[in-house]
Amino acid sequence: MSALQNIFKVVSNERLCPRFYKLSIDAGAVAKKVQPGQFVHIRVNDSFQPFFRRPFSVYRAKKYLDVFYEVVGPGTKALSNKKKGDDVDVLGPVGTPFTLPSKKAKQIVMIAGGIGVAPFLILSDRLKQQGFELVLLYGGRTKGHVYPMKEFKQNGCKVFVATDDGSVGVKGRVSNLFSKIVPDPSTTVIYTCGPSPMMAAVQAFAKRYHLSGQAACEEVMACALGACLGCSIKTTSGYKTVCYDGPVFNLHEIIFENTH
Repeated sequence: MSALQNIFKVVSNERLCPRFYKLSIDAGAVAKKVQPGQFVHIRVNDSFQPFFRRPFSVYRAKKYLDVFYEVVGPGTKALSNKKKGDDVDVLGPVGTPFTLPSKKAKQIVMIAGGIGVAPFLILSDRLKQQGFELVLLYGGRTKGHVYPMKEFKQNGCKVFVATDDGSVGVKGRVSNLFSKIVPDPSTTVIYTCGPSPMMAAVQAFAKRYHLSGQAACEEVMACALGACLGCSIKTTSGYKTVCYDGPVFNLHEIIFENTH
């Protein structure tokens, strides 16, 4: 699927909670092409600081293209200052998307940590009203990382939340929410995105119950074309780039290292 590169206008830049923002871009041409799990590569300003584009998972793609982000450095700080009518340089859609579940699946479990929730609203948009039981298990550090998630609930998702400090939902890691589901190897499918230690825990859970799954990986990227190899990760079939071979991989293909 070929990517488009163009200058688009900002429609809105909304702060959803203390830590997270949603940027809406009038990029209908990209929104029509994007598949769940893909991302866009955004040049956050016209200067050389920061020099490289920044990758953002597509949060929703309807009339507008929505991306979900957290301010963690100069790139996302510049993005947070974008106002309605400002220009933004977008390259996308990029990357390998999620494979949608087969009709024999019944329970779709999305497991996210922090900003890893970003690719799952567009996935739930595609899966709603198809007869699946949709479940979102979400883990955040504090209540500052939790937002209402009303769009997920409108799509029929059962939403369960855990925070490290117990300020919202269950206290502890998202793995403390695994008991909220009844896994069935023939009908349960896992989708996950978040920090590597969390996804390693999801992988172990899926292996224990013989569940199939997919993981959207998060890595710092430079080229987003698979050329610089800066976002390579270790898999059962060798090193692969997150930007070109991924960001979505078979959950059981990834070798998680230094996750403790």
